[in-house]
Amino acid sequence: MSLPSLWEQETYYAHSDVIIIGGGLMGLWTAIELLQKAPSLSVTIVERHSSPLGASTRNAGFACFGSLTELLADEAKMGTDAMLRIVEMRYKGIQKIKTYLSGNTIALDPCGGYEPLKNYAGADLLDSQIHYLNGLLKPITGTDHSFLNATDQLAAIGLKDFDQLIFNPLEAGIHSGKLVNGLTRIALQKGVRILNGINVSGWVETGNGIELNTNHPVSLRSNQLVVCTNGFTGALLPQLNIEPARGQIILTAPIAGLKTKGTFHFDEGFYYWRNIGNQILLGGARNSDFNNERTTGLEGSDFIRDILLRFLQQHLDTDQPIEIVQHWSGIMGFTPNKLPLCQPVSANVIAAIACNGMGVALTPVIAETVTKMLVSG
Repeated sequence: MSLPSLWEQETYYAHSDVIIIGGGLMGLWTAIELLQKAPSLSVTIVERHSSPLGASTRNAGFACFGSLTELLADEAKMGTDAMLRIVEMRYKGIQKIKTYLSGNTIALDPCGGYEPLKNYAGADLLDSQIHYLNGLLKPITGTDHSFLNATDQLAAIGLKDFDQLIFNPLEAGIHSGKLVNGLTRIALQKGVRILNGINVSGWVETGNGIELNTNHPVSLRSNQLVVCTNGFTGALLPQLNIEPARGQIILTAPIAGLKTKGTFHFDEGFYYWRNIGNQILLGGARNSDFNNERTTGLEGSDFIRDILLRFLQQHLDTDQPIEIVQHWSGIMGFTPNKLPLCQPVSANVIAAIACNGMGVALTPVIAETVTKMLVSG
């Protein structure tokens, strides 16, 4: 690799007030928030790939804050107050996206979210559980009807072999690539420098700030550093115990007369699908093979893809053979307690990671916390 010119040293690779590692949703929102709060800062994002390769542009494109069974499971695990705090962050994050980017820009589809149930242990209590969660969520969502019993719509939306159906009118689908592109444009307009192809292997903190160890011949230096590498954090900050989790996704060929429209969750969110026109995008099933899905490998597995295909064959009401035309994987990051992580790891380094599969909704809000930690006043 050739050495940079003087001009490059004084622009692209100049000393920054803040360097952010990771050009996905967390890194972009953090850069935008920093310059919203302190426009005079110099902010650089370094991304090792040509585009973000974690989960930001490789997810299913959901703007969601949690299905009924997922929220009840979270409440049992972490308590009511913690569950509600996370839901509030997710809900506020979704609203914030809408203030920064138009619906057309991110292909927002306000279709609502469905959760079908099968052999649900709380089937007899479903209406009371809906009423209970609606009461808890009203101060957050402003409505008495965050969740509705929509069991009578199962056949109409083209699903079979389910027992009950819950509808959430507040959720939506988005185009994940357009969301990241839109945020990138905002960041660039605010003056953020984005350097692709920079692989960070570590850093050194000195009296003059931070110097990154990279694959590039130029030293990249800053006063402060924010690590936004989510599921890949183990390579840089293993002490944080962030668990990678691979989310595999399949996309079907067009299905004639497809009635299944909207976003869907099943089994506490471990399965998730939506329509893309007359195709079905389905992801998840990592709970069928937790050990092998705790990986940063993006290649995916036939085992999970076969489970996803069988799931569609069992539950999608169509006479047409289901053909898979595309598949991919994204890497999420999970904390042991399922709470998002935003904390200092040294005097000048902050980690903002582990949205536990809800990065679309959580990153806009976590970025505000990072900014408060970096910018006083």
